[in-house]
Amino acid sequence: MVDTMALLPPFIRPTRMTRTPSRPAGPPTDDEVLLDAPDDRLGPALVAAGRGEYQAAAELLAATRAAAAWENRDRYARRLAAFARSRPEWFDQWRATAPDDPGVLLVGAQLAVDRAWPSPARGELLREVSPLIAAAARGDGRDPVPWRIALDHARGTNAGHKYFEELWAAAVRRAPHHYGCHVAALRYLAASWHGSHRECFDFADLAAQDAPADSLVQALPARAAFAYLTDGCGPEVPRERLDAAADRAVALSDRFPAADPWPAEIRNKLVYVLVRLERWEDARTQLRLIGPYATSFPWDRLSDDPLGAFLRLREELLTAAPRTARTGLVPTPLRPRSEHRGHARSGDH
Repeated sequence: MVDTMALLPPFIRPTRMTRTPSRPAGPPTDDEVLLDAPDDRLGPALVAAGRGEYQAAAELLAATRAAAAWENRDRYARRLAAFARSRPEWFDQWRATAPDDPGVLLVGAQLAVDRAWPSPARGELLREVSPLIAAAARGDGRDPVPWRIALDHARGTNAGHKYFEELWAAAVRRAPHHYGCHVAALRYLAASWHGSHRECFDFADLAAQDAPADSLVQALPARAAFAYLTDGCGPEVPRERLDAAADRAVALSDRFPAADPWPAEIRNKLVYVLVRLERWEDARTQLRLIGPYATSFPWDRLSDDPLGAFLRLREELLTAAPRTARTGLVPTPLRPRSEHRGHARSGDH
């Protein structure tokens, strides 16, 4: 673990502008809450793909590459691959028309990993995917997203630490604070040393300390807290460390506007952590900031109906505030299914 953390290179922090979130007047109704809503750039690309047209998706990913907007590129590639998994016609046409497009190579690598992941023969199938990941990495030498896919791939194939650290070094050379790569690394470490949550916290805390204040990596300790709170094994992590992780994520959330789809997954995960820590008022604040943007993760760890799970928790927190304040009881039983059971995923940022 220490050697892995040492691979985080020094980074000169740019000056960032702090954004103060505007507070919505009231929570949206249940009918107004959306699950995994795309932003205003991804939405049109998905609509076009639904019509069998790939050009909007190709242009979207090309724009992220031109702007070196790697967090957006990662998020969009995941969503486009998920759509192609159920509606492949547009993607097949894209690949046939422009097989060397860095965007099509990236989505193709993600799609291949996603298809292999749920199989009992995961390791064998993922090994066959390696050339696709290598091709995506060659598509643009600056892009860290193929290396995030490679880190997920390493976890799925039970790759050794030396190989993983080589991948990690290549990833952070390209983008020292890419959130997706950090989550992939955290999940690999948790899988490799199951129950070693303190080591995972060490990794997450060091990465957050080195990252700019508005980097999504500030939410990495909260991801480590979520893993600890849902795992139920390993040595106890001190309460103050869990609270510090939540505090970092709260500070990050406060830098984004309210009711914004971009930080929605960070805020949804943070609500879970805050509820488990019985920080009711903080959890209610995050629910108001979430607005209508529910995300599958983490609620799909609780139920096959993630939107329903989110809405039930939201109702109890927002309407039963006096009761929870009096009793101190967790408003809804949060009993997540183990990450080692149920639906298998290649990643869940």
